[in-house]
Amino acid sequence: MTDSFVRVALDHPLPTLFDYRWGASQPAVPGTLVSVPFGRRDVVGLVCEVTAHSEVPADRLRAVNAVCTACPPLSAEWLALAAFAADYYQRGLGEVALPALPQALRDASRWQRLLAPEERYSLTPQGRVALPEVLPTRATALRNLAQALAGADFLLAADARALHPKAIATLAAWQADGWVALALVDAATALPAASSTASSTAGPPRPPQALPTLTGEQSAAVEAIRDARGFAPFLLHGVTGSGKTEVYLRALAEILAADVDAQALVLVPEINLTPQFEAAFRARFAALADSAIVTLHSGLAEGERARNWFAAHAGRARIVLGTRLAVLASLPRLAVIVVDEEHDPAYKQQEGLRYSARDLAIYRAKQLGLPVVLGSATPSLESWWQAEQGRYTRLTLSRRAVADAVLPAVRLIDLEDERRRGRASVEGLSGPLIAALKARLERGEQSLVFLNRRGYAPQLACDACGWVAGCPRCSAYVVLHKPERALRCHHCGWESRIPRSCPDCGNVDIAPMGRGTQRVEETLMSAVPGARVLRIDADSTRRKGSAQALFSDVHAGEVDILVGTQMIAKGHDFQRVSLVGVLNADTALFSHDFRASERLFAQLMQVSGRAGRAGLPGEVLVQTRYPRHALYHALGRHDYVGFANSTLAERRDAHLPPFVYQALLRAEGRTLEAALAFLQQAAAELTGIPVAERVTVYDAVPLTIVKVMHVHRAQLLVESASRAALQATLRAWQPLLRSLKGVLRWSLEVDPLDI
Repeated sequence: MTDSFVRVALDHPLPTLFDYRWGASQPAVPGTLVSVPFGRRDVVGLVCEVTAHSEVPADRLRAVNAVCTACPPLSAEWLALAAFAADYYQRGLGEVALPALPQALRDASRWQRLLAPEERYSLTPQGRVALPEVLPTRATALRNLAQALAGADFLLAADARALHPKAIATLAAWQADGWVALALVDAATALPAASSTASSTAGPPRPPQALPTLTGEQSAAVEAIRDARGFAPFLLHGVTGSGKTEVYLRALAEILAADVDAQALVLVPEINLTPQFEAAFRARFAALADSAIVTLHSGLAEGERARNWFAAHAGRARIVLGTRLAVLASLPRLAVIVVDEEHDPAYKQQEGLRYSARDLAIYRAKQLGLPVVLGSATPSLESWWQAEQGRYTRLTLSRRAVADAVLPAVRLIDLEDERRRGRASVEGLSGPLIAALKARLERGEQSLVFLNRRGYAPQLACDACGWVAGCPRCSAYVVLHKPERALRCHHCGWESRIPRSCPDCGNVDIAPMGRGTQRVEETLMSAVPGARVLRIDADSTRRKGSAQALFSDVHAGEVDILVGTQMIAKGHDFQRVSLVGVLNADTALFSHDFRASERLFAQLMQVSGRAGRAGLPGEVLVQTRYPRHALYHALGRHDYVGFANSTLAERRDAHLPPFVYQALLRAEGRTLEAALAFLQQAAAELTGIPVAERVTVYDAVPLTIVKVMHVHRAQLLVESASRAALQATLRAWQPLLRSLKGVLRWSLEVDPLDI
C-alpha cells in the first residue's frame, strides 16, 4: 500500500504525531509498533492513525523501516486510554504510550528474538535425586541454579544466566548426564513461566484450605461487586484486619468464573506487597494454570516483565497483579479492577509522566464500563469526598474478620510529662515503651517499632562551633549511616567517609543528632536484652529478594522486635505482633504541606493495624509531646470518619483540594534567580489566555530543598475551582512555555501531591 500514510507517536517531548509513508506489504493498523527514521537515528514508534492523505508533501516524507510482527496491535481502547492520559497530564502521546511497553518492544533490534523459541530447562526425576548429592557444598552458584530448577516447573535461559555465569554450559552438561531436559517453546504463544524468580518472591505455595466464613459486611460487599453492571466505582472502607483481601478474592473468583475469558487487574502500592498478594491469589486460584496469574512491576527482570506483559496482552493471563505501572498494561478482556490501599502516595508517579495510577484505573473502568474497587482503611480524602457525594458506592467493613480479634488500644506517652517526672529514657525510647517491649518478649509475642526515618541519624554536628555536615551538591544535610561508616545524601546519593574531627574548628567531639532506624535498632539491642531485633527499610532491602526474605523471618517467628519505616506499616499480616511503638510522629503535625496531617493519620492508622490481628490483645504506644492534638484523639478512637469529615471541612474553608484543582509548574536552573525569573515570565504569559481568568496564580517560590545536584529548583502553583478551565489553560499555556528560555528544564504536574 504505497499510497497510504501513518501518523506515528514517538517518545519525544513534542506533543504531536509524525507522518510517515507506509511501504510494508501488510495493511497498516493503528496500534502497530514500527521502526522509523527520526533525525539521524532509527527509533520505535506507535502507529496511531492511518490516512490516505498527509498534510506534508509526499516527497518530504520518509518511509517506515520495519514493522513489529512479534506483537499484535494494541487495541483501540488502549490507544484511547493513552491519549486520555497524555491529554490530562499534559504530555505527548508517545511519552505515555512507549514507556508503558516492555523494553524489548522499544528496541527494534530485539524484535526478531521475540519470535525465537524459548529455551526452557527442567529437572528430570533422575536429576531431582542426583543433583543435590553431587554438588559441592561450597559451590553456591551451582546450588542456586539447582534450587531454581527444583523450585519451578522450568527455568528460562535468561534467568539461568542471572544465577550462574556459565549456566548454559552447565545445563548442557547436566542434560548430557540425563539430569536436565530442554524444551523449545514458541514464545509468541506460550504462557509465561512460573519461573524461579516468581517462585522466590512469592514464597512457598500455600496448601489448599477451606474458605473462611464471610462476615455479613463482607458478603454484602462481594455481592455488590459481583452484581455490578457497567461502570461501578466502589470505595471499600474496611478497618485494618477486616478482610478486604478476602473480599477481593471472592469477588474476582465469581467474576472470572462467570466469564472464562475475563481478566482482572489488581494494583498494590509497593513492590514488597506483591509477594504476599501473589501467594494468596495463587493459593485461591489453584485451578488456574500457575502462569495465568502474572505480576508486573519494576523489580522484575526485563525478560520476565516482557513475558508477563505479553501474556496479559494476548489475554492468556487471567489475573495481573502489579504496582502503578500495571495500570497501563494491555488487557483486552479486562472485566474488573482492584486498587488496594488506594490512598497511598506511591500510586502517583514522581518522574516523567506524573500520573496517578488510581485515577487512571477509575478512568479505565469508566471507559470500558466495568467495576473498580478502591480499598483502604484510610481512604484518600478525594475518594472519601466522592463517596460522600454519591459518585462512589461505599462498602463498609467495620470490624475485624477474625472472630476474637479487636482493634488495638491506643495509648499516648506524654514525653514532656515523662521528663517532668524525671523518668529516664534510653536514646529516645521512653520507659513505658521499653517496659512494654520487655513484657511482650517474656510472653513470646512480637513487637513493631515504627520510625519513618532511615539511617543512623539525620545529622552529624559539632557542639563547639555549630557545624553540621551538609551535601556539597544539595541544600540538604547528609544522613549518618553508621554500619557503612558513611555520610550519605538521600537526595543525590553523594557519599563520604565520616570525618574524624570537625572540618571547621578541629573539634573531635562531633556527634549524631536525631535518630534513624539504624540507631533505634542499636538501642533496642541493648535496652531489651535477649531480643532478636530486625530492621527493614530501604537500606536493608537493597538486594533483590531481600525484603521478602526478611518478612519471611518475621512471619516465621524468628524476630522479636521489628524496626522499620513505612515499608512495614501497611498491608502486612503479622500474626504474632501484639505491640506497636511509634516514634517521632510529631514532626508531621506542623508541616507546610496541607496533606501532611492526612498522610500522618493514614500512616499511624495503618501501622497500628499491624497489632492484634490474630486474636492477641493489641496495643499501640505513641510517643508525643502533643498528647492533646486532635489527630491523636481521633487515632485513639480509630475514628477515620470523624477525622476525614473535619479535615474536609477545613479544606473547604481554605479552598484546597478536593474542592479546587491544581497544577504545578516546576523550573530547574543553574541559579535560583534564573528559575524564579522563568516562572515569573510564565505567569505573565497567562494574561493572554482568556480562560485563565478563572485560574488563580500564586507567586513563584523555591522548593523546600532548593538545590539538588547543583541544580536550583522553584515552583509556581496554579489552581481553579473548574477542572475544565484549568485543563484548557494548561493546553494553551504549553506552547507559550516552550518559547521561553533561561532554564535547564521545566515540567508541568497536574494534581500534584507534594507542594
